[in-house]
Amino acid sequence: MKKMGLWIFGICLGFGFVWGFFILRHSLFQNEIDTNPYIIDGEVPKIKEETYSLNLVMVGDALYHDGVYKDGMQKDGNYDFHKHLAWIKPIISQYDLAYYNQESILGGTEIGLSTYPRFNSPYEVGDAFVDAGFNLVSTANNHTLDRGKQAVLNSYSYWQKQSGVLMSGSCNSFECQAKIPIGEKNGITYAFLSYTTSTNGIPVPKGEEYLVNVYSKERVEADVLKVRDQVDVILVAMHWGSEYRDYPVTEQTEIANFLASLNVDIVIGNHPHVIQPIEKINQTLVFYSFGNFISAQNGLDKLVGLIGSVQITKTVKGEEKKIQIDTIQTGLTYTSYNSKYRDFKVYPFEQIDTNILTSKNTVEQKKKSLVNSYGVETIWQS
Repeated sequence: MKKMGLWIFGICLGFGFVWGFFILRHSLFQNEIDTNPYIIDGEVPKIKEETYSLNLVMVGDALYHDGVYKDGMQKDGNYDFHKHLAWIKPIISQYDLAYYNQESILGGTEIGLSTYPRFNSPYEVGDAFVDAGFNLVSTANNHTLDRGKQAVLNSYSYWQKQSGVLMSGSCNSFECQAKIPIGEKNGITYAFLSYTTSTNGIPVPKGEEYLVNVYSKERVEADVLKVRDQVDVILVAMHWGSEYRDYPVTEQTEIANFLASLNVDIVIGNHPHVIQPIEKINQTLVFYSFGNFISAQNGLDKLVGLIGSVQITKTVKGEEKKIQIDTIQTGLTYTSYNSKYRDFKVYPFEQIDTNILTSKNTVEQKKKSLVNSYGVETIWQS
């Protein structure tokens, strides 16, 4: 009898324990429903996925030799360069972001225009590029210091007046230089950095190093880390390498790998004045050189430039964020001018025929093979 009583007591105790567990579990679940704003009427809704996207187009150097800027002189002595970009504007204006390298400094006519080897260009060059839709401008290059401090300050002042345009590469103070240019478009934030590896032997004035962003690993790493958690995408414009070479030199590949180790998203290369390949290093897309966009240089390779574009997509689901850069499109541009260095025009290759460039088809095949020679497949525009 005693054993039977203990057995019955054990059963009741066990039943009470199980019942108590279910009561407690229900209470906790009900409390979660009452306190969790994402649970409505006892149901947990699916986390909404949101997608944002923008497209970016990039071209090369705007190098305004005297032939190019004299072509823009009007009868009243003013300058107008809109005709140079009339054929390219319909393409550029379709993009959310559009990059180019302003190789010759926009110091303005007040300090005197000049050509190779120490360039200075009129502000109206910038007017034409902004009108065509360009809104990312790099000013760190080997010609930034060509005309000294005043030209850089004039250029900086000009670009600060341009609404909706981010300029990177030169500044008017250390405070300015320490502030990384950041923009936002279509819900995607981006940082835009610009550096040069040389200044053509012109020493950067001591105490005025803000005039041009000269590349160093320490500086770039500090800049990138400063903004990496603040933005979705980091763009770095690099003026690097050796002129007139179809393939990157060791300096370029070493810097590219270093930037990739910092998780830079896109590297935009310039300086060689000719087109170089595209490479993917881990998740970093590297355009080694876009070549010239407009110049009065001689030689076909210096008159044919690369135009490249990408689609940047941000997907957000709860606290998770994913950035994807794809739909890489590439094509060519051609700078045309007559025997008197007048009538400059930048044509997209798809707008010209063999009457304008007799070797068009051969050039296109050669450049296409070069651009894709490092294994990055692109959608070719022709």
